[in-house]
Amino acid sequence: MKVIDQKTEERQEFLTLEFEPAEVEEAMQKSYLEMVKSTEVPGFRKGKAPRSVLEQYIGKDKLFDKALKSMLPQACANAISEKEIKPIANPGVRFIKKEPVTVEIVVPLEPVVKLGDYQKIRIKPEPVKIKKAEVSDALENLRRDRITYEPVEREVKVNDLAVIDIEASVAGETLLSEKGSNYKVLSDLAFPAPGFPEQLIGMKRGEEKEFVLKLPKNYRQKDMAEKEAQFKVKISEIKEEKTPELNDDFAKSLAADIETVDALKERIETNMKNSAEEKARVDFENKLMDTLIEKSELEFPPVMVETEMENLISQYLQQLQMTARDQEHYKRMLDSISYEEMRKQYQPTATRRVSVSLLLQKVAEAEKIEIGDADIDAEIERLLQNAGDKKEEQRQFFNNPQNRGYIKQMLTTKNTVQRLTEIAKGSTRTKTKTKTKKEDKK
Repeated sequence: MKVIDQKTEERQEFLTLEFEPAEVEEAMQKSYLEMVKSTEVPGFRKGKAPRSVLEQYIGKDKLFDKALKSMLPQACANAISEKEIKPIANPGVRFIKKEPVTVEIVVPLEPVVKLGDYQKIRIKPEPVKIKKAEVSDALENLRRDRITYEPVEREVKVNDLAVIDIEASVAGETLLSEKGSNYKVLSDLAFPAPGFPEQLIGMKRGEEKEFVLKLPKNYRQKDMAEKEAQFKVKISEIKEEKTPELNDDFAKSLAADIETVDALKERIETNMKNSAEEKARVDFENKLMDTLIEKSELEFPPVMVETEMENLISQYLQQLQMTARDQEHYKRMLDSISYEEMRKQYQPTATRRVSVSLLLQKVAEAEKIEIGDADIDAEIERLLQNAGDKKEEQRQFFNNPQNRGYIKQMLTTKNTVQRLTEIAKGSTRTKTKTKTKKEDKK
């Protein structure tokens, strides 16, 4: 085998390898000896069919493919060693031609990261303020969430809940047939057809009514769109919407530790402020990372984005499966989006994640941010606060080397972002302490 061409693009080394006929023949013979032992060839005992007969029986290409696969690992290793390349992942392989046997291997190289002057980044945080109107809206939403319906003896009005029997058909073909259906009478509701709620307004319990409505252009059954439908409705019961009063009793019903409306307002304001502050923090950090990317220069192999993209897709599919009602529902949701669409959707996020991760590593090195065993132990104890009876079991889980490594990386990222945040806000410089091995053992 010899390297006949070499080039570097996008932090990838492209090596074109050409195999000598003798080494191809040697690999073909070894593949034959392996395959003949497990292949039933008519007219021959297992392991006794001549190579020419086996090639004719299974196809020479199948034997060649096995031979090529057997040659590639060592050939790639030799070529990478010969050219003194330091790969960060396994190389990809592309077959070029058969005579002579030629392949191209693509070797991912270590990223090149030129960190921008992050010390000069300044970003003004957005102030967080909760308006009284927002608290009032939240209170009203709480009341609306606890609406009840009480039976009344009067005609149907807007916002009532009508219990109805309904029959609907087009040219004798049934569209709807339901009894005891709960129907919220909303003036802008176009179901089951535009104008249906208006036909109910003014009707009384026990009353029946027949009417004709035109189905919409976008009706779910396309062959019925824009046709006239015959409706027959009977009102079984009318229920009036009752919104609870905003008083201390209402406040007490929401939480055991809330006694008054004022306490409820205070709780709502606190929760809203916490949520707003968290959103402001995330927005600030996103701006910070975007600025850091703009100021820096990065070049990394596509395989890093591919790996991150696969992780994102895997997480999405797991979430999809968790939200599905059953396997059939999961399959329908899965069929609604193609794999290529998912890749296209997640590629920008994956690229940004790789960029941010590489830059944070560089900042951590520049700021000498290190995480020791004591920091990891403290974080594990924090994670175990609500573990209950499973505390020891979970402690063992967190303490395995792989999970301790994850926690170390997480804390390093957290402390690095915190340091960048201090710089961007113009805070007094306070470098994170670098732990020595001696201090760590204590």
